[in-house]
This record gives sequence, structure tokens and C-alpha cells, in this order.
Amino acid sequence: MQQLAEPLCACDPGWAMLPLRLALGAILVHAGWGKFRRGVGGFGDWLGELGYPLPHASARLVAALELLGGLAILGGLLAHWVAIPLIATMAAAAWTNAVKLRLPFAGSERAQGYELDLLMIAALAALILGGSGPLSADALLWG
Repeated sequence: MQQLAEPLCACDPGWAMLPLRLALGAILVHAGWGKFRRGVGGFGDWLGELGYPLPHASARLVAALELLGGLAILGGLLAHWVAIPLIATMAAAAWTNAVKLRLPFAGSERAQGYELDLLMIAALAALILGGSGPLSADALLWG
């Protein structure tokens, strides 16, 4: 019975960060690049409609943070530090979707949910706690 509780790989647990980083980084790069590609002004207008302060500056900051932070996470470069401001943006997104927009937890055909926001917060917290892992720029640069 104890064998059922053992991990499938007896490797360094830091390797668990690799698939986490790759998936999270790809999602963030896609989100940030999409905001710039579609025109970050539209995102700023939407933030303004929701009552956020400095909506256009915030939109540019969020888009840049997602794009550049996603690239840093993909490469494993200071991912644990980059994850901190990204958690703040994901918490704001989750709060906006859950409270301001009253969207359902799980998305539907008509509305996005906020389950992905919460999953990304958990993944970012894991990066803060676990670091970038062995196959990363951090490991290459600082051992």
C-alpha cells in the first residue's frame, strides 16, 4: 500500500517546476502578447469601465508583465521573483471576474470563469516556493 503513495519518479522534486513553468509561461506570454496585438488601449478602456484607477497605464503594465514575466518564467530566470507581481495581477483578475462581473467559477459558452485565474495563482505560488528548478537559467547562472 505504501508504494501507492510514492511518487512515480525518484528524481529531484525540483524537476516538477519544469512542466509547471512551461505551461504557465506559455499562458502568460500568450495573454500578454494578445493584449498588445489586439491593442492594449481596448483593455485599458475596459479597465476604466470597471472603475480601475489609471486604466491605460495599468493595462500597459499588466500586458508587459504578462509578456516579459511569461518569458522569464519559460526560461526559468528569477521566476520566483517574477511570480510575486504576477500573483497580484491574477488576484485582481480573479476578484474582477468573481466579484465585479459575477462570473461563474467554471466558464461556460457565454462567459469565462475565474477557475484559471485561481489555478495560475496556485502555480505562481508554487514557483515562489520551489524556484525555477534544475533545468533553468537560474540553475545555469547560479548553480
